[in-house]
This record gives sequence, structure tokens and C-alpha cells, in this order.
Amino acid sequence: MKLIFAKSVEGRRGLRLPASDVPAAELPQELLREQSAELPEVSELDALRHFTLLGRQNMGVDTNFYPLGSCTMKYNPKINERLAALPGFTELHPMLAQLPEGEQYCQGALALLYECEKLLAQACGFADSTLQPMAGANGELTAIMMFAAYLKSKGETRRKVMLIPDSAHGTNPASAAVAGFTCREIASNEEGDLDIEELKKALNDEVAGIMLTTPNTLGFYNSSVAEVVALVHQAGGLAYCDGANLNAILGRIRPGDLGFDAMHINTHKTLSTPHGGGGPGSGPVCVAARLLPFLPQPKVHKNAEGLYSLSEDAPQSIGYIAPYYGNFSIIVRAYAYMLMCGGNGFQRISENAVLSANYVRERLAPWYEQKYERSCMHECVLSASRQSALGVNALDIAKALLDRGFHAPTIYFPLIVPEALMIEPTETESKQTLDEFCEAMIAIAKLAEENPEELKKAPLSTPVGRLDEVTAARQPLLRV
Repeated sequence: MKLIFAKSVEGRRGLRLPASDVPAAELPQELLREQSAELPEVSELDALRHFTLLGRQNMGVDTNFYPLGSCTMKYNPKINERLAALPGFTELHPMLAQLPEGEQYCQGALALLYECEKLLAQACGFADSTLQPMAGANGELTAIMMFAAYLKSKGETRRKVMLIPDSAHGTNPASAAVAGFTCREIASNEEGDLDIEELKKALNDEVAGIMLTTPNTLGFYNSSVAEVVALVHQAGGLAYCDGANLNAILGRIRPGDLGFDAMHINTHKTLSTPHGGGGPGSGPVCVAARLLPFLPQPKVHKNAEGLYSLSEDAPQSIGYIAPYYGNFSIIVRAYAYMLMCGGNGFQRISENAVLSANYVRERLAPWYEQKYERSCMHECVLSASRQSALGVNALDIAKALLDRGFHAPTIYFPLIVPEALMIEPTETESKQTLDEFCEAMIAIAKLAEENPEELKKAPLSTPVGRLDEVTAARQPLLRV
């Protein structure tokens, strides 16, 4: 497919504006270009066809099964898109609520933010929440910054160590480090859960807290999670729940009831909002009562008359985390989804997510290794170790899936599983789709035994084949 620049014809325009009937404004000389911008000159039809054809070459959740493990995106109901596009939301200026008497013109938006915060806190068992964080990792950082502020308020400045299980999300240590903590890894036991004895050895008066992904990136729910939280609290630390995998326990267990002090939620996985490509995103954070003074500001408040307003009257707040009040259009989608599902719907989400993942695990167990042979929650982590012995690795399997019409699962993560294949089907896929995916995975396993070299050629049906990924990362070609 040609680049749009190759379709450019000098002088061609997509539109022509009528002659101006007002005097031209003089721009300062320092703001003027010395030469014209090198933009493609194409008609509206050429531009439309180019980007439509370009979009058809992508794989996405609306076109293909998308079993990307750990932080996948499930199907986005189109009713959510329509609600987020309502003129009363899209045409509302984000600064209006901060103008004198401006709050009276945006009561609907403020009410939505307020109600969404309360619904999330109630569903997860916490005192309150903030919608400001713009992504899951941003939510992690927000929570850990509140941990730091809380410890500072208590004079616990020596607590600079954050405990991170080896089965945690990869962004956890990065978030802790950015917030000023030193990370210490805690190993998993033979069952794939955090090793309690190793945790006990690591606890001392320098520990600020623990970041526990629940369920973890192996897809397992640690039945000792309440004990882990209690041990950390007894040592004077705080407990953070990475809620990226909340869809596995939604409506069944509330992390706040387990004693966690804070958690973030990946709305793209649990509450069906868009994700990827650097945005849009949203990572709300729920907190226990002792962290309420440190929540980001401004906060939406509701008075006795039922009117909503913004307040920044919180001297211990960590301040703004994101411009305005978070990614509002994503919050609208998440709020709509929660109202559609209700409590019973929440339980069905987790039940079907767990059922789907275990169905895939059982069907593929005869063909792919499992480092930990036990039931999983929202995702199953298999290993291509058997195929690797034949010269076919996880990357080859991922590329071969593209030729069969499926987006590849996450590969080589978590790091504690060799040749990892992390598969998350979510609750929105049908059994027929899961069967088609499993049949493709089985066919690839058979081909690895019969003709491994054939898999090395994949993908053959995509616009480009295999790229030199190392060179692309180290020496990117950013302009032609």
C-alpha cells in the first residue's frame, strides 16, 4: 500500500474556502514559516480511501479475537460510544465548573463524576475514589504517591522500600520507583502464589508497603491474600492492590474488604472502555478512609440541596494528577457500562471471564506446557517450551496466529514462565470463537512437530512480514 505522500499531487485540495470578507490579520514574523509545511496534497476522496484501507489492515477487538493477556481490551458496547458523544458532554468546556457561577451549567457532568466515584468505591469496598488518573500505570503512581504522603504525615520517612512480587504487573516497580521508593522483589512459591515465608523475611521498619496484583499475572488468586495484607500492616506498611485484573473477581470479592489501602482499576478491561495507542485511558483509584485527605484535587462535592460543586479544600492532597478531572469521555463509558450491568451483571462478568480462561486452558493443556497446573482466573499462562525444543518459540506461534485471523496473545510475560503465552479471552467472547482459536493453536502445535520451518515464515498474510524488532527499537526510522 502506498504512503499518502506518494498519492500527493501539487495543487490538489480536499476543500476550497470562499474568499475572506474580512481584513487579514497580520501574524508576528517570528511565528511565520520560512517554507510551506511538507503535507500531502490529496483530494477528500483520496484521503478517505487511504485511511479506510489503512484501517482495514489493523487487527482490533471489533474485527478479530483479541486474547492479549494481562491488560487486554474487551468489546466496547456501541451504546457507550453514543452516550459519550452526547452534545451536553462533548460541548462542555472543561474549565466551566471553575468559573464564577459556572457550576450551575454543568451539574449533569459533575453528578456523573460524583456518582461514578461512589459506585467504584462501593463495588470495590473502599471509602472513596478518584477518577483523575489517565491510565492504569498513572493510577498506580497516584496510589503510591498517596502512600508516600501518608507516611510523611506520620513521620515515617525511613520507610523507603516497596515490596513487589515477581508475579506482579511490570509497571508496578516503575511506579514505585518514580514515587521515590526502592523496590524489593518477593519470589513466588511452587504454586505460583507469593511466598509467605519470603515475605516475612523481607518485612522490617523500612518497608513502606506492598504492591500485590490480585489476581496475579499468572492468572491465580492467592487464597492467602488477607494474611499477606495483615502481615504488611502489622509491620507498619500499606497494602496496594493492582486492580488491573478486577474483572476476575468483580461482584465476588471486594479488595477493600480484604484490608487493602488502595487499588486502581483498568476501565478498559473491567468496564469495557477503549484503550491502546497511547490513549485514551483511565485508571481510577479507590482508597481506604485513612488515605482520604491525600486524594487528588479538585473533588466533586454534593451539598444538602443535591447540588454539585468542585472543592480544593484539602491541604494534604497530592494535588492534580491529570488535567481537569481525568479522561471524561472514558469515564462516561465506564459509568454507562456499570449502570447497564448492575450487581448481577458484575457477577456474570467475573464468572464468564473465569469460565472462558479455564476452558481455553483445558483445551490446550495436551498441546502446551503449564508451569503451574492449577485452575486459573481471568487468564491462563501456557508455555511453548515443548515447541521451543523443536525450534519453534513463542514468537513464531504469535506470528502464525496472525495468518489464522487472530491477534496474538501476550508472549514472554510473566518472566517467571519460560516461552510464556498469556491468553485472556475475556467474558465477551462466544464458545464458538474460543473453539476456533483453540483449533488454530492446536494446528500450530501440530505443525511445529511436522514442519517447524514453515512456522518461521509467518506471517504471510499481513501487509508486512517480520521486522527486525531490535533494530526498529534501537534505530527507529522516524521520517522517510
